[in-house]
Formats: sequence, C-alpha cells, structure tokens
Amino acid sequence: MGSGQSSDKFHCNRYLNGQGPPSLVQQANEGVNGMHRALNGCQPEGQMTWVILQRDLPGFPDDNTLQMNYVFLSGIQTEKHPHPGQPYAGLRLCAYLPDNREGRRVLKLLDKAFNQQLLFSVATNKDGKDVITTASIPLKTQPDGGSKV
Repeated sequence: MGSGQSSDKFHCNRYLNGQGPPSLVQQANEGVNGMHRALNGCQPEGQMTWVILQRDLPGFPDDNTLQMNYVFLSGIQTEKHPHPGQPYAGLRLCAYLPDNREGRRVLKLLDKAFNQQLLFSVATNKDGKDVITTASIPLKTQPDGGSKV
C-alpha cells in the first residue's frame, strides 16, 4: 500500500469487493458445522422462553407467530459491565417472528446468541441510568409493525 492510501480506505475496499468479514448467517453456519469458536458476551443473567401464538404477523398471513420472552431481574454489575458494583434496572421484553422455516431458523440463532450472552448488554440510557438493552441484533418488539429494539 502506497503512502497516499490509508488503511481505512483499504478496509472499505474489502467490503466493496465483497471480501469483508463473514455475515451473521455464515458465522452461524460455521457454528453449526463446529468450526466457530464459542463466544461469551457481557449479558446479565436472564431467561429466554418462547411460545407460539395463534395469530399472524404483518406480511405473513399464513403463519402463526413465535413470541420470545426475555426476563432479566434488576441486579448489580460485574467486572464485565460498564460500572462494576453499581445497580442496573431489569427488563421484560417480548419479540416476534413468523412461525415458518426462516423464523424457526432465526429463533435457533437468537437462542444461541442468548446462551452465549451476546443478545443483551448493560448500557447507560439517556437519563444516566444503567439498564439492560439489546446488544447489536435488532428485535421486532411490536407484533403489528412498529418499532424494533
């Protein structure tokens, strides 16, 4: 690389040429094939359950709905959180997927991310309080359209 080229530009060119890092789907497939190393994040202790609702989601009129329920009690931050020893607020959250082949595949990936403590994290909100929030995977939190967390 010449002196007139920055490493940032080279990094961007890798993405433009389709040679960036593997997608989440590729990473998950590698995990299924046993090639992906186990990761553990900084998610607090919590519980994930799911149920099937006898209703459809917008855009999926022929499918029932998978409802994932996430429950985190309030607690004290550990060394893997932003402010060890300080409290954080708990969270109760529902998320939705269509109950079809693709939805079941995503549910399996979300379950894997949850068990590896990658789906949620502790962060400081705009009011300055430490709360549990989604890490980097958006979740559909309204069954009739609306916002994603």
